[in-house]
Amino acid sequence: MTDVGAVLADKGSEVATIGSTATLHEAAAELARRRIGALVVVAENGEVAGIVSERDLVQCLAEHGAGALERNVELAMTAEVITATRELPVLTALAVMTKRRVRHLPVTVDGRLAGIVSIGDLVKHRMERIEAEADAMRSYIQGA
Repeated sequence: MTDVGAVLADKGSEVATIGSTATLHEAAAELARRRIGALVVVAENGEVAGIVSERDLVQCLAEHGAGALERNVELAMTAEVITATRELPVLTALAVMTKRRVRHLPVTVDGRLAGIVSIGDLVKHRMERIEAEADAMRSYIQGA
């Protein structure tokens, strides 16, 4: 079984972040520019303060109107962030994400941000592992 650390080793540990005092307009622009679904919100001390996703932005706009775009990301972000460690098994991470209905898991080491994985990253990694196992089985059978 593989863990989240293996996924990060393949995809890299770069994380798109935004400060907690940035506006929702800045967050939306950054999401669009990077073509991603979420930004990790970091406090001035570098700790994870929250996560703001496309879904959070849409809900905030529906509740507060277009004027919300000039307010801080704290208005829309999810403050209770579910995080993972590098050692967390991929299947466990997928189960947590499915149960909690989240698409992004920041990865932390000693409380510090070390990467992020999306549900797409985990599914891709799992499919590659399944294909590699099937190829190894075919090779074994053909060699017998």
